[in-house]
This record gives sequence, C-alpha cells and structure tokens, in this order.
Amino acid sequence: MNYYPQMDSRSSGAAGAEYGFSSRMRGVQSSLIRDLLKFAQRPGIISLAGGLPSPVTFDVEGLRSAAEEVLAREPARALQYGLTDGQPALKHQLARLTTSRGAAPAEEDIVVTTGSQQGIDLMARLFIDPGDVVVVERPAYLAALQTFALAQASVRCIGSDANGARVEEIDAVLDAAAAAGETVKLIYVVANFANPSGATLTRERRLRLLRTAVARKVFVLEDDPYGELRSFGTSVVPVIALCPEVPGSAHWCGYLSTLSKIVAPGLRLGWVVLPPAVREQAVICKQGMDLHSSTLTQEVAAKYLASGRLEARLPSIQAAYRERNEALAAALTRHLGQRIVFNRPEGGMFLWARLNEGFDASDVLRHAMEEGMIFVPGSAFYSDAPDRSTLRLSFATAAPAELDVAVQRLSRALDRSAHRTIDSNPEADGKALKRRRS
Repeated sequence: MNYYPQMDSRSSGAAGAEYGFSSRMRGVQSSLIRDLLKFAQRPGIISLAGGLPSPVTFDVEGLRSAAEEVLAREPARALQYGLTDGQPALKHQLARLTTSRGAAPAEEDIVVTTGSQQGIDLMARLFIDPGDVVVVERPAYLAALQTFALAQASVRCIGSDANGARVEEIDAVLDAAAAAGETVKLIYVVANFANPSGATLTRERRLRLLRTAVARKVFVLEDDPYGELRSFGTSVVPVIALCPEVPGSAHWCGYLSTLSKIVAPGLRLGWVVLPPAVREQAVICKQGMDLHSSTLTQEVAAKYLASGRLEARLPSIQAAYRERNEALAAALTRHLGQRIVFNRPEGGMFLWARLNEGFDASDVLRHAMEEGMIFVPGSAFYSDAPDRSTLRLSFATAAPAELDVAVQRLSRALDRSAHRTIDSNPEADGKALKRRRS
C-alpha cells in the first residue's frame, strides 16, 4: 500500500513549504541529466545525454574474480565497518594509479570517497560559508554547480576555449570579489576533457593557475575523471604534479578522481588527494556524512587494481571511445553540415556543439525526444546567462552505428524546430528550411 499521495512538480514546491525546508534548498533544481536518463530507458531511445561509461568497457569477469577472492579470503574485513579515510589496500592502489599519471602522492594524503561527487561535496562543506565565492569555468560541470548551490555559494565564472579554462581571467574575478567585500574560497576546474566542453587545460595554464592560487591564497580543486580516456594527442600531467615548479602551491591544491569512468560507476568509489591540514578536516567531515565508503567495494576494487587487469584493458577502453568519438564527429559533419559547429575533443566522453542560425537547443530537444534521441541542452551547464544554442553530446554509451542514427534523428528534429519557428514568424526568410533531410 502506498501511504503517500503522488504529486507532480507543479504541486511539490507548494506542498514542501509546509515542511520548512532549509534555505539551502531554495532554487536548487533537479539535474536535467538525471531526469533525461529516465526518458532514456524507454524502448528505441538513443541517448547522447548522460556521461555513462559504455558497458562494453566493464571487466565483469575481473570484478567477479576479485569479489569472489575477497569474500573467500577476507570476508570479516570486507563486510565490517572500515576506516573513514579508506581501506589501506585501496589507498595503496590509488596512490600507485595516481603516480602513473605523473603525480606521486603519499598514501596518507588520500581520502577515499563515495564517488568523486562526494569529493566535490566535501570540499564545498569544508571551504564554503553562505555567500562565499567559488570560481568555475564557463560552461561548468552541472553536478558541481548543484553542489555549490546547495552550499549557498556565489558562483563566479571565467571563460574557456580550446585550451581549457582561461585562468588569466581569475585575477579580475578575485579583484571584483574583494571590492564587493566577498571572500573567494575555491577554484574548481576539470582539467582534462572538461565536462561539458571537452577542452584540456594546457600545461602553461596549469602553472599559471598554481601561481595564482599561491599569490591570492585560494584553494584549487582539480577534478580528473576522464584523464585516462585520451583518444588523441599527448597527456598533460595533473596540476598537483606541477606543484614542485611553483613553491608553496602544494598547500593550495587538491586532486580528485574516480574509478567510475575506467572501472565501473556502480562501485561508487573516488578519491581526493589533499594537503595534511585539509585532509584532516575532510576526514572529520566525511565521518559525519557516511562514516566511510563501502568497505566491500573498496576491498574488491583494491583486489582488482592489484591484479593488473586495468592497465591491460585501458588501451582497449581508449580505443572504444576513440572509435565513438570519431563516429559522432563524422555523423555530425555528414548529416548536419553547416547547421552545427563543434569541438574535436582529444578524449573523454563529450562533444560540445553550437547550433547555427538561432536554434534554441531546449526547443530542439523536445522534437528530438519525439524522434527518439536525447541530448543535454548546453544551458544546463551555465550558472547564469546561458548560451541557449549550445548542446552537449555524449558519444560514450552508443555504438558507432547508433550514433549515426541518433544524428539523423537530430537532423529531423532541427527541421521540425525550423518549421515551427517559421510557422510562428511568417516574416522569417526561410533559410532554416533549406536543409537536407535524412
């Protein structure tokens, strides 16, 4: 029996008022991506919306073997309460994995989190009082914007281009905040294949970011969920790996990553590397949040990483995403031509695009859903003044042939959106109708 009557989004806000929800919930919206994923479950829908890893990359056999070994040999430890900062075996493996990327953290510098999303939340809880300023790139990761909104932060943006966040703009943001009596507490960047833009921050900009952090005493959090998914080009070492080149910067920089994109998101395991004083506070904060991340999944992940199977599989994972990256770009060029401009990311999971001739991506999405495909309108990734002609397309989950079909459906959605625009404005010149239909 359902004791609670269902309510739709129009009535839930008014009904919620009687509960006296906290002020931090005011204006915080449900994630458009999470909402779209519900629609993606319908038969026949091709989703280019969520940043979900492709199931073909999951090492089911390797994880099964690791789980069986853990439960056979170490059941008491795996099924018991664990340490707040993480199981020692997993921290050892995560230190090794981070070292392979160019940084070399001590195991005690690592805090294991329940996904990297908890790492963002931890940093927000540690640093931000209501009204404090967080600096993000524009456009920015949607779930980070949600977290900062819950922390009641004031979000300030710097631009981004093909070389990542324009960190040279940070000083102007900091000066403006100081003039307004505001305190800037945190700079948040996705340095490799940023979500949603797909851009990678250059080495020179990473160094400048560290110099700014030291000079202005602002903590930098580098989020690196996608760095292992490079398809083309040369890797850039993490920001924390450059700290020896900028004296004092190790005190002002943290590194966040996850196993979700390279092993499996169902493990819900991430990690953050922090300087000692920050790490100590993060552990205290996490104690109050969840005591510790799942002991069982930590032990399974540790066993899996120790097996060496991830290193052996990474080339095939990278190849799978490279093929899909190329397939989506080719399909956009083939079916949409001059109707769209887009980046060519060197890796990751996302392609960032802009529709030409004034299309509103949210309007196009409604038609795309009727055609049987979905994407995320770019407006979701802006804290203010969104560019409504932008959209994020994920190539991670769909197979190359499905990506081609999805773009054909997007083309038809653009046709329908153009017809609607002209029907509502008879004076329009009709250029949007002169398109090749798929």
